[in-house]
Amino acid sequence: MPTRYESSNHEIRCNFKNMNTLETQENQNPAKSYTLEDWQGGYESLSQEFDYWIDDIEGQIPPELQGTLFRNGPGLLDVNGKRLHHPFDGDGMISRISFTKGRAHFCNRFVQTSGYLAEKKAKKILYRGVFGTQKPGGWLANAFDFKIKNIANTNVIYWGGKLLALWEAAEPHRLDPHTLETLEKEYFNGVLSTGEAFSAHPRFDPSCKQDNDAPCLVNFSIKPGLSTTITIFELNPAGEIIRKQSHKVPGFCFIHDFVITPNYCIFFQNPVEFNPLPFALGICSAGQCIKLIKNKPTQIIVIPRISKAETPNFKILEAQSGFIFHHVNAFEVGDEIVIDSICYESLSEVEPNSDYRKTDFDTNSPPQLWRFHLNLKENAVQRQLIDSRACEFPIIHPNNMGRKYRYLYIGAAHNQTGNAPLQAILKVDLESGDRQLWSAAPRGFVGEPIFVPRPNSQQEDDGWIIALVYDAEYHCSDVVILDAQDFLKGAVAKLHLKHHIPYGLHGSFTPEIFLDS
Repeated sequence: MPTRYESSNHEIRCNFKNMNTLETQENQNPAKSYTLEDWQGGYESLSQEFDYWIDDIEGQIPPELQGTLFRNGPGLLDVNGKRLHHPFDGDGMISRISFTKGRAHFCNRFVQTSGYLAEKKAKKILYRGVFGTQKPGGWLANAFDFKIKNIANTNVIYWGGKLLALWEAAEPHRLDPHTLETLEKEYFNGVLSTGEAFSAHPRFDPSCKQDNDAPCLVNFSIKPGLSTTITIFELNPAGEIIRKQSHKVPGFCFIHDFVITPNYCIFFQNPVEFNPLPFALGICSAGQCIKLIKNKPTQIIVIPRISKAETPNFKILEAQSGFIFHHVNAFEVGDEIVIDSICYESLSEVEPNSDYRKTDFDTNSPPQLWRFHLNLKENAVQRQLIDSRACEFPIIHPNNMGRKYRYLYIGAAHNQTGNAPLQAILKVDLESGDRQLWSAAPRGFVGEPIFVPRPNSQQEDDGWIIALVYDAEYHCSDVVILDAQDFLKGAVAKLHLKHHIPYGLHGSFTPEIFLDS
């Protein structure tokens, strides 16, 4: 049976040897690599739940690739035909791709949150969404309704023998990794209180100084207000919270991600303001009440992971204004902390009557890769542009988290200049400046790449990059496997699914396999 790619293979591979001459392979004003109609197809709901072995495979799955890729993201972009105002308001759907003995198995299931079940039964929207979705009935139906459902749609991790679906505004949901059945909310033996936030961006510390170099998981929560409480959690390999510290910082914080080093947790406080009145009156959502203050500096909050009586609990440095959703990594060099981040010049606002599917990419500033140097002695910050290509969803080798590293991988636009949807995966060599680009343009659109180390590998880039790619030509998604050392080989394997997966958010890989047969 012919594969989807035998008739038209859109895969493109490029190698750029120098970071300063990327344009040599592209025109200064390149044609668009996509159509808006193709991109919009990835924002259709997937209401079905599947369970099958993937038998339409182009190439060969590496036999050493053993384990499970978990992905999370909004599976429903509408409720009984009523479209949500923003995809981030969609109910979480877990996809599981299991790799074993050169084969792959797919299954997906919605996180059975109380809100998901209630709306499924009622067949209508019952809750306001953080990013713009309102209940039917106008402002009167929404006024003074502060009940937001836990949609569990942002990340999924396997840690301490527990599979957890994460959404940063509330507690995790624990799932059965074998069946993806939703079991209960997770409170970590009572350390987490009911409704307490637990971020969707935990960081893995491969060698924790406080625990005799044992690995640990570091996460945080935000309780915003006129002043904001940042709480930091550290979990041991058994999944137990063994350290918890809280700090109040001035002002309203909108923080989605953070970075760690062996000694610090670092948070970028985006320069935003929040006016809760329109939200309280039912006029718009909480997310629509957040506005970027363009001339106000970004504040960088540096919190020691080990508090010392003779030093302050934390310090705040200031950097040039901008907006950050995601960081790549951080590491220490003497008295300096180096942080690589994805920066936006401005925050795209979600207007009440807008349609996210009609996004005009040309009018929005592209997210770009920047490096920040924090001098803790002089309380000074310097920054430099690493790559101007529009990019998002960075990943590195997990063993280099919080340490000096050489390679990063990131979803990227096909063209070097301008803003556009993610259609490619970019490999950046931070030492040599070399770039490698694998692109699914013109009709493919990529999600967050995941780096999976090759067993017993000794080199930082020895492994595979795995990503979900939406193929607009067939309205289906592929699981694409790349050799992390050499994108010029093209895809090692493309696993063609029987359906599409709506554009997702984050995921993780574990060497554990949860197939019963």
